[in-house]
Amino acid sequence: MELARKTRKKSLITLGILVVLIFISFLISLNIGFSRIAPIDVIKTLVGAGTEKNALVLFDFRLPRIVIAILIGAGLAVSGAILQGVAQNDLADPGILGINSGAGLAVVIFIFFFQGSTTTLGVLSIFIMPLAALAGGLIAAFLIYTLAWKNGVTPVRLILVGIGVNAAFGAALIIFQLKMDPSDFMQTTIWLSGSIWGSNWNFVLAVLPWILILIPYTIYKASYLNVLNLGDEVATGLGAAVEKERRILLFLAVALAGSCVAVGGGISFLGLVAPHLARRLVGPRYQIMLPTTALMGALLLLVADTIGRNILSTSEISVGIVVSTLGAPYFIYLLMKTN
Repeated sequence: MELARKTRKKSLITLGILVVLIFISFLISLNIGFSRIAPIDVIKTLVGAGTEKNALVLFDFRLPRIVIAILIGAGLAVSGAILQGVAQNDLADPGILGINSGAGLAVVIFIFFFQGSTTTLGVLSIFIMPLAALAGGLIAAFLIYTLAWKNGVTPVRLILVGIGVNAAFGAALIIFQLKMDPSDFMQTTIWLSGSIWGSNWNFVLAVLPWILILIPYTIYKASYLNVLNLGDEVATGLGAAVEKERRILLFLAVALAGSCVAVGGGISFLGLVAPHLARRLVGPRYQIMLPTTALMGALLLLVADTIGRNILSTSEISVGIVVSTLGAPYFIYLLMKTN
């Protein structure tokens, strides 16, 4: 009893620290950029006492982008945690397994055939893209699961099949990109590298419902992830409908990844790193690990986006490149450790 109380206290302290770090990063990200705004001016602007120029910079450009980074970071991180639990594989990640590529391909096809530079359908297209990404992600997940199935799904087979499907979707992406207009080609190239390109409130509204609904529901399903980690035979013995719950959880992972890809592009490794860091901080119990993972993912992506926007004074580095620079070495470390 005493140990459980101490563990819960430690978990709550960890969550509190992550919230504080996100808030600090939030203020720093509002403050720095091409046009620097003093902290006191940021506060004045947020309460409605700032200049029109500062209000324009903060409310029309920086604030929606920061909110999107927080939402996407949380969504991709939780998606990765679900996949690692369902696949029982510490290397699982929506970017590595090809789910992000499938979602990205669906969005590119949607842009190619229906809108071209988001002009045909206007604002409505912003809200349709997550649905297109969901369809692409589900197709990718179905292919991976089907091809990896051989008297069950082994962790190594799942990763290898996922890498192969990822490569196939990547090739298809290039084919459609080459058929686009030069302006659309450049836009999709930057977006697919992992760029929070939708820096306005419409994109926030497009991704917000997915995150607010799916992450709490995933936390509600946390007990099933705990049971699945015990193995299929034990889970079945405990009365869990293993395949049914696995499909539901897989759908949640794909839906979270797809909605995030539709707005933030192909950001890899975040769904790999954030769950591992959360697990080290609060342990493997998903009821507390999932909220910690969401906060960790939000913090990592917000910091990465702030770095990408400001590390070079004359240009911007895609947030996906920043995350991959940090995440790829960690993936190699995990791969070597697994072997």
